[in-house]
Amino acid sequence: MEINSRKKYIAEAIGTFVLVFCGTGAIVVNEITSGTVSHVGVAMTFGLVVLALIYTLGDISGAHLNPAVTFAFWRAKRLHFREVIPYIISQLLGAVIASALLHILFPQSVNLGATLPKGNILQSFVLEVVLMFILMFVIINVSTGAKEKGITAAIAIGSVVGLEAIFAGPISGASMNPARSLAPALVSGQLETAWLYLLAPFIGATFAIWGCSLVKEKDCCGGMCTNQ
Repeated sequence: MEINSRKKYIAEAIGTFVLVFCGTGAIVVNEITSGTVSHVGVAMTFGLVVLALIYTLGDISGAHLNPAVTFAFWRAKRLHFREVIPYIISQLLGAVIASALLHILFPQSVNLGATLPKGNILQSFVLEVVLMFILMFVIINVSTGAKEKGITAAIAIGSVVGLEAIFAGPISGASMNPARSLAPALVSGQLETAWLYLLAPFIGATFAIWGCSLVKEKDCCGGMCTNQ
């Protein structure tokens, strides 16, 4: 059954709200409770919420929850351009609402879980590009069309999010998601390095589509495959 476009956009807004509220919320709670959640706990929160959302919303909107993922699906010709902008607007809206609610609940939090580079800017930028490449490479290979759906895709993608957050979070924040980074940066006013987390995921996602075209035997990535 074809899903009404409005329902897809609502699903993306709700899904991204849940992702940002739970993920950055774990960071905020960890901050104000002096590390009760722990770094690994934060990483697991992101991985588990992504897993749950893909399984819940994958059949509706594809559970992109990420502007860079939506862009990559379009680049791979799995999503029509007319849906790209509404998807991204829905994702950003859900993310900003989540950050605004966290600000109301936890006004003592300075950053609201915003991603901030711990080392030099170039180090974090390259790291975010590579992290998004890995994530999107997995997504494009386990998804069906423009949809991340089913328990297999949910486990694979959620696991990658969690493992990347575990090892890279202490350096770059392991955002891999422009909406997840922009929302807390806007609400908290921490915009100085926000460009890094807006640009790097799109570059990494584009590299992933190219990488997919190198390993697939058929036309799966917008006619980019080399084996045709």
